[in-house]
Amino acid sequence: MQQRATTVNPSEETITIGPLGIRFLLTGGDSNNNASVFEVLVPRGGKLAAPAHKNDAYEEILYGIEGVLTWTVDGTPIEVGPGQALCIPRGAVHRFDNFGSEDVKQLAVITPAIMGPAYFREAAAVIGAAAGGPPDRAKMREVFRRHGMTVAEPPPTT
Repeated sequence: MQQRATTVNPSEETITIGPLGIRFLLTGGDSNNNASVFEVLVPRGGKLAAPAHKNDAYEEILYGIEGVLTWTVDGTPIEVGPGQALCIPRGAVHRFDNFGSEDVKQLAVITPAIMGPAYFREAAAVIGAAAGGPPDRAKMREVFRRHGMTVAEPPPTT
């Protein structure tokens, strides 16, 4: 039986999406596809460039390290600060915003490890192609679908 080498942060990689930084610590390849673990770095005033979405087949767990990030989950804003944790269950529509006056760092755990660095690389390409405008919804839908997510439909206008 072949033994795997165990190392600290074997997948360490940073991916930039606009002003956001995603630093991967572990991927599915490091955990028998049980978990992806990464830091989310959101500068003050930063918002999720991708549309609100839901995770179809995995839970997303957030743990606050620095600053306060406001997650909107199924329409309810929830502030997550240092030492606080939030589990976004599969199927819940969510997004985040940094309304605070300081940069935010949160730890994210995806279980099972359906979403990993490839999602963030592909999303960064679509968002970057928008050159500061809204990303192409059809392209984002396809990226999300390939990585176990569904883009939420925008609320109806009255």
